[in-house]
Amino acid sequence: MTSLRFHPLSLSVALAAALLGGCSSPDSNSGTAATSAAYDTTATTGSATPANSPLQVVAEFNDPQMVGVAVAPGGQVFACFPRWDWNPSYPIAKVGPNSTLTPYPNASWCVWNDSVKSEPLKHWICPQSVFADKSGMVWVLDPASPGLKFTVPGGPKLVKTDPKTGQVLLTIPFPEAVAPRKSYLNDVRIDLQNNYAYITESGLGALVVVDLKTLKSRRLLDKHSSTKAVKGLVIKAEGHPMLDLQGKPAQFNADGIALSTDNAYLYYCPLTGHTLYRIKTAALRDPALSEAQLGQQVETVGEIPGTDGLEIDAANNVYLTSFEQSALLRRTPAGKIETLAKDPRLQWPDTYSFGADGNLYVTNSAIHKTPNWNKGVGQPRQPFRIFKMALPK
Repeated sequence: MTSLRFHPLSLSVALAAALLGGCSSPDSNSGTAATSAAYDTTATTGSATPANSPLQVVAEFNDPQMVGVAVAPGGQVFACFPRWDWNPSYPIAKVGPNSTLTPYPNASWCVWNDSVKSEPLKHWICPQSVFADKSGMVWVLDPASPGLKFTVPGGPKLVKTDPKTGQVLLTIPFPEAVAPRKSYLNDVRIDLQNNYAYITESGLGALVVVDLKTLKSRRLLDKHSSTKAVKGLVIKAEGHPMLDLQGKPAQFNADGIALSTDNAYLYYCPLTGHTLYRIKTAALRDPALSEAQLGQQVETVGEIPGTDGLEIDAANNVYLTSFEQSALLRRTPAGKIETLAKDPRLQWPDTYSFGADGNLYVTNSAIHKTPNWNKGVGQPRQPFRIFKMALPK
């Protein structure tokens, strides 16, 4: 999942909407009222479906912008709508038939405005990632940085929920030493075997590890090149160079993350870069290692196209969302890059989730069409979709 900085005008609009509306009001850009706990946001526009595409549309929305997806073992689908350019009514939602959304875990958690600002650990501020672990619990990572400017003090958190009951089971706050004001906690994986969480931080560039027993967290590799954007590299999406309002190349740090099925290795990559890295999770869990010693444990896996989201299967195939190619790719352990799907509807493919039905789910977030990367002029109404596809052997 990717974080980005916004044009000042769009940022001020988003923040004003967040302060005035909160989640209990409709999306600030949609102009439609949410009249019940679930509302229909079905999109009506977008690229035509190419012939023989393996992708099936699970849900689609004109707005607000969607980033993350998680599929629980029971088949429930959850989506994440961070407070970037929009003020979404339901920043975390359960996806129902006909693209309906229900606030998750409840409507109260979705509210963020002046009336609740004294309780930043009880509300979604700018949730970036939603992840379903193997036991069926749904985790939400909230960097608490609306508009991606600065974190709300006391807001960055990792939250464990039970989708069967809708209860919040655990809230883990991050101190400023772990999540500095300019940080952006991006994506998370849960290691149930060792009771740890592993997180990429893309704002400044680092990994974060969380001991789920003690609830203590540590910020790691924040000076290591593997967590940093490649300076001067110009990444592209649909041929569009990602240049900010000053004409400077986008610099996205550690972003994509995947945990091997045996929990032995954590794979990750900076989005502005073409290198996949991995490190033994045992090293990340060892507080006795110095930063220099930990850096020596980082392994270069190989070269990859520009990639946002990662996943990995039991055969150690690494799945890549290639925003540069509008494609879903798979890297074999031998280093071969296979194309699983190439589709014009994959406008910035973002996040993966494996479903219990054997399908691979993925979102598109169309980040390259937002104002910050288009000289201040964006395309606000965009088909944001959740796709699924059967995996080829």
